[in-house]
Amino acid sequence: MDKNSAQGISLLTCLSLVTATMVGTGVYTSLGFQLQDLKSGFSILCLWVLGGLISLCGALSYAEVAARIPRSGGEYTYLSEIYHPALGFMAACVSLIAGFAAPISLSAIAFGTYLHAALPVCPIRFSTVGAVVLISLVHLRSLKTSSLLQNGMSGMKFLLIGLFIATGVGSAFLHPDCLKLLLPQPASLVELTRPTSGIALLFVLYAYSGWNAATYLAGEVKNPRRTVGLSLVIGTLAVTLFYVVLNAVFLTAAPENELRGVLNVGSVAATHLIGPVGGRIMSGIIALGLLASISALIWAGPRVTHRVGEDYPFFARLAKTRDNIPVKAILLQLMLVLGLIAFDSFETILVFAQIPLLLCLMLGVIGLIILRKKGADLQMSDTRTSFRCPLYPLPPMIFILSALAGLSYSAATKPWIALAGTVLMLIPLFLHRWISPKHPS
Repeated sequence: MDKNSAQGISLLTCLSLVTATMVGTGVYTSLGFQLQDLKSGFSILCLWVLGGLISLCGALSYAEVAARIPRSGGEYTYLSEIYHPALGFMAACVSLIAGFAAPISLSAIAFGTYLHAALPVCPIRFSTVGAVVLISLVHLRSLKTSSLLQNGMSGMKFLLIGLFIATGVGSAFLHPDCLKLLLPQPASLVELTRPTSGIALLFVLYAYSGWNAATYLAGEVKNPRRTVGLSLVIGTLAVTLFYVVLNAVFLTAAPENELRGVLNVGSVAATHLIGPVGGRIMSGIIALGLLASISALIWAGPRVTHRVGEDYPFFARLAKTRDNIPVKAILLQLMLVLGLIAFDSFETILVFAQIPLLLCLMLGVIGLIILRKKGADLQMSDTRTSFRCPLYPLPPMIFILSALAGLSYSAATKPWIALAGTVLMLIPLFLHRWISPKHPS
């Protein structure tokens, strides 16, 4: 832990990091894909609540792991210390591709779609690639420039999203009949038990990804044994409420047939709420919000790669910086993002990324059970300054079983994509023996 952590990042800043990372592409794009398999608005909102519950269970588990291992690095640190450095290296590779490059490409694709809806003269592919390249170049300039860019876009993002929600809630009160769409129907519960809800839940869990964001810089936080955990739990609860309300606005604002299978559901909902011109303006607002998410991921991702470069001589070039900026790590991430964008399949990239991410998160949650069974204390005696998982072992068990169910269904319905995600995890495990500084057997 950083000896200067007492003067480090506050709880408010950790909360901002968690919520800003979570609220990105998923919530603006998932509904259209969910409506392809589900018909009831009540069922869809139930899935968003369920996704929030699963994420909260993961956050509660990670909160205690972060208290026991108060160091930066997230899964890279936890899996290395709890299991083996090879698993930590695997988690770092998953973070590089599935944790950062894939979400950046998804956000960029969504950005191009929303910007085209706001300004039809802007081609989707050109906007998608241009956003990633330009923001990467900005983050290559200086840390001060990166900070100004990120803070400005994030503040505007949440302000404008709040205005959109207020408009939707006001419209619902003026037309209360539309709220009937959100009430349970006889077929709603039956619909939730069908296998088709499995992929729909994967889209929801993708939207919640990022609840563990504060763990990547735990070593720089004030009182990390408690502050990191509180930020994960409070941030996840706040985002769950936000997601349920926002999707309720989407469902009540536009007809179901116009939302089904559409990537830019926000544009369609805004058009019905405030007219064609207002819809185009709102599409531009959402596009601006997506830029903030892209910027946050582009800024944070290379720091994990930089950490790997410091620990593994084979990747020492990635650890080199220019004015504290990991230039080569940023450029490596940019190439990976452009490669994923070339696939041009939003759903394929999402499922591919979600499988290895869920597996790494599941290993992190299982780590809490291992630490408890080992009786690892790690200065946990003072419960006033440390976070302990309430209702243990219920939260970790709920998260583990839910993750296993989602992974099993993904493997059954998308076997080739699941295989690609599995290969992404196996390759670094096989390579670790030759790149490890100690060459372990």
